[in-house]
Amino acid sequence: QVQLVESGGGLVKAGDSLRLACEASGRTFIRYVRGWFRQAPGKEREFVAAFHWSNGATSYAPSVKGRFFISGGDYKNTVYLQMNNLTPEDTGVYYCAHKRSSAGPWGYWGQGTQVSVSS
Repeated sequence: QVQLVESGGGLVKAGDSLRLACEASGRTFIRYVRGWFRQAPGKEREFVAAFHWSNGATSYAPSVKGRFFISGGDYKNTVYLQMNNLTPEDTGVYYCAHKRSSAGPWGYWGQGTQVSVSS
């Protein structure tokens, strides 16, 4: 089992930055993938970014590319999402997710952290 805990959300103004962290505990795997998703009110959950621990590869949704940056921390169990130049459209609950391999499903989810961006 893998437990995920997000932190770093908050209320900011447009143009500000935030850094989210996702710490995992329990059984993680060498070739795991950690990702961030978000869900705005009244909308479906959408993919934001992913980090492949085995080779450091990253991927981003077009709406955040160039503004958001995902990275692995000093310890294998923490992944960060640096969010710059935030806009009100970035408002939502941000969820951390984990999967054991690139081809597998997102099998583990955190409880989410709220990010609110005012104009």
